[in-house]
Amino acid sequence: MKKVKTSFFCQNCGHQSLKWAGKCPSCGQWNTFVEEEIRETGPGARTELSFNEKPLPIDTIVSDERERMKSGIEEVDRVLGGGIVRGSAVLVGGDPGIGKSTLLLQVMQHLAARGLKVLYVSGEESARQIKMRGERIGATSGNILILVEVDLENIIKYIRETKPAAVVVDSVQTVYSSLLSSAPGSVGQVREASERLILFAKKTGIPVFLIGHVTKDGSIAGPKVLEHMVDTVLYFEGDSGHSYRMIRGMKNRFGPTNEVGVFEMRDRGLVEVLNPSEYFLAERPEGSSGSVVVPSMEGTRPILVEIQSLVSPTNFGMPRRTAIGVDANRVSLLVAVLEKICGLRLGSHDVFINVAGGVRVSEPAVDLGIVSAMASSFLDRTIDPGTVVFGEVGLTGEVRGIHQMELRIREAERMGFTRCIHPRTSPREMGKFGKIRLVKIRNIRELIENLFEGARR
Repeated sequence: MKKVKTSFFCQNCGHQSLKWAGKCPSCGQWNTFVEEEIRETGPGARTELSFNEKPLPIDTIVSDERERMKSGIEEVDRVLGGGIVRGSAVLVGGDPGIGKSTLLLQVMQHLAARGLKVLYVSGEESARQIKMRGERIGATSGNILILVEVDLENIIKYIRETKPAAVVVDSVQTVYSSLLSSAPGSVGQVREASERLILFAKKTGIPVFLIGHVTKDGSIAGPKVLEHMVDTVLYFEGDSGHSYRMIRGMKNRFGPTNEVGVFEMRDRGLVEVLNPSEYFLAERPEGSSGSVVVPSMEGTRPILVEIQSLVSPTNFGMPRRTAIGVDANRVSLLVAVLEKICGLRLGSHDVFINVAGGVRVSEPAVDLGIVSAMASSFLDRTIDPGTVVFGEVGLTGEVRGIHQMELRIREAERMGFTRCIHPRTSPREMGKFGKIRLVKIRNIRELIENLFEGARR
């Protein structure tokens, strides 16, 4: 009997080792090595993974943006960079039940409504279950083909036979190849299935959407190399306690990265939110201290978000520093700067920071908003509801300029805000504004001097 060869693979990054190790030498993660069988391949066994094309001068290659297909959902097209690129491979990840399958089924319905044949491959649900969800969200077109299959060879065979305009594989962790003896979801199987589906998409021009499960820390389950293989990586973000959903482009070879699309989860599926600023500020309380609005850039689009703060005397020896939606370490740093520069004694107070609506923002432009909200709550003074603030705060209390200042101000003006406090320094000359008044500051001392102007005490 022929001896079976095995090797150890890191479940996080896919690193291969001849022996087990507690810590992966590639990614540094502990207890991630799993033993898997190695398939022996002879000459010509992998010819299907070859393009067999000759080198071409780049000036002779035709590139046409019209090759993009509109998904029928504006927010999806925004994240993809203008539409679905033919032959592209898109990896969609997110927490269970957040709406990955629902959104892609809606995209397939829009394509099918234009007379395009599409294929939805499921390895987790039966055809009847998919039909029930399709009836709920209105995805009932006869051009949507449902295939319940987990065998990779059969999936590729049916794609060749049906020749669809787009394919969804839900999920890539359930697909296995009979050429490998390892279990579905293992590093070898995920890598094999993804590699063959991606190259098949490149050769045929059929875009493929791969739905991927996520681990406890929110990363795509399987080898990290999977994210490097695909053209686009989309992550679903959202809180189970809120109806909103955000899909963020973490990687995009055909458009801007970190672009976001905003949706609202309803009974009949995901509904795109074309005006996110209005959506996130709909329930903003007026006349309360500790609340301020900040224009945050999400991709190429400014979105107005509300930052809330609660500063109260502590009942414990060690004051608490809690942040939801922003970096907790950044909040601690800003507390120290505010106490040192402005003399606000926050060392004996608990500080709680929250971005209303469950939104998460990470750019430094929200620094000034966090400082403003903390000062407002500590002094128990309200900020004029028509005021927005933004800017990066340094360790010496200086307020630094940020990018896309003009876009942020124009979004605030469009939403009816009358005053904007921003850094004095600007990367470039800004245009003229109509009804919004600009207050330029150099440090947080000037912020405190101007922050409560026009507000009711």
